[in-house]
Amino acid sequence: MSNNNKLEDKKKLSLTARIVIGMVAGMLLGGFLNLVFPDNAFVEAYLSQGLFYVVGQIFISSLQMLVVPLVFVSLVLGTCSLSDPSKLGRLGGKAVGLYLITTALAIAFAIFMAVIVKPGSGIQLTSEAVYQPNTAPSLAQVIIDLFPTNPFEAFANGNMLQVIVFSLLFGIAMAFVGKPGLRTKALFEDFNEIILKLVLILMHVAPYGVFALMAKLFAETSFGTIYTLGKYFLVVLITLIIHGLVMYSVLLKSLTGLSPVVFLKKMREVQIFAFSTSSSNATMPVTLETVTKRLGVHNSVGSFTVPLGATINMDGTAIMQGVATVFIAQVFLVDLSLMDYLTVIMTATLASIGTAGVPGVGMIMLAMVLNQVGLPVEGIGLIIGVDRLLDMTRTAVNVTGDAMVSVVVAKSEGEFDEATYLDPNAGLTMRDN
Repeated sequence: MSNNNKLEDKKKLSLTARIVIGMVAGMLLGGFLNLVFPDNAFVEAYLSQGLFYVVGQIFISSLQMLVVPLVFVSLVLGTCSLSDPSKLGRLGGKAVGLYLITTALAIAFAIFMAVIVKPGSGIQLTSEAVYQPNTAPSLAQVIIDLFPTNPFEAFANGNMLQVIVFSLLFGIAMAFVGKPGLRTKALFEDFNEIILKLVLILMHVAPYGVFALMAKLFAETSFGTIYTLGKYFLVVLITLIIHGLVMYSVLLKSLTGLSPVVFLKKMREVQIFAFSTSSSNATMPVTLETVTKRLGVHNSVGSFTVPLGATINMDGTAIMQGVATVFIAQVFLVDLSLMDYLTVIMTATLASIGTAGVPGVGMIMLAMVLNQVGLPVEGIGLIIGVDRLLDMTRTAVNVTGDAMVSVVVAKSEGEFDEATYLDPNAGLTMRDN
């Protein structure tokens, strides 16, 4: 019997492999339907907007359903477990500082790539698409809005910054209240186990959700638009890949001495989730589970840095903005000075916090950047056609940055288990049962 069990274990595909199979199968089916049955009413009504849409949205909604309770419970537990409450200030300073630094590096590298390759050179594009960005809130309003007047409203609306602030305050109060805090902490620990089990259950159905999302996307994507904007598309894509694989690896190795290869291997599953959902918030349950169970970051750090990163870490978006700004300037034959480029870097980096949690945050930030350097905002309409595909890749980059910063901060605070980090099977036992 034991030999049969071993044989079954060998034949059993890992969750990552099953998700990859679902993603590739969805891409192939969607691409096939797009090429063979273009503008087909049946395919659009019953598959693209029917079966694929329903299954995909149920999957994303299920992930989003867990975000607020997971962040609240994990962050309360992490905060009330801190032996030194002053650690919160250090954690916040280190996390925010690292997120801003990586964002600035990302957009600077993107501008460099775009200036060298010149994706908009010689292109005269016209677009009927018009983009009217929402107005970004002022910095003063962002600070005021951090504090919820009604925490239940913040929970209901998924306002993550307000949820984070309330969770921190609740956890600090639990730490100071004595025996009632200890009793409540035990209850929260039980809640945490239940929520993590729900995450594991959803991960087992993930291949089907990913398949549906990819099939819908590729059934609707215009390949002609990708061809027209091919140079821009490739510059953004290559820059995202280099930043996600090389830049983060260099930072991780230089700041912690840990192996980037181990880190990237354990992040594959999270990156696939992020790629398929195009949402850092929807991927957050998987990111937090991987950071704490597989990468060795203690919950007291991960429960703070991961939700914060999912809210304000915009490295992938910053790369899109850097390339898009140069691309639009080249298309409209506008020469940008060195001061303009520095303005772009500064504006996008600071706006990554100032526009956190605003719908369509990437395009709002891009509109702000274009206004700062005198470029026409309607230029955004030129790139909207391929932005959905690029959005998937930049979300994968964003969650990788969230995890990297979490590991760096945890290592610096002594809240890190290197044995778990180095163990290739850490966190897999429960998942495979």
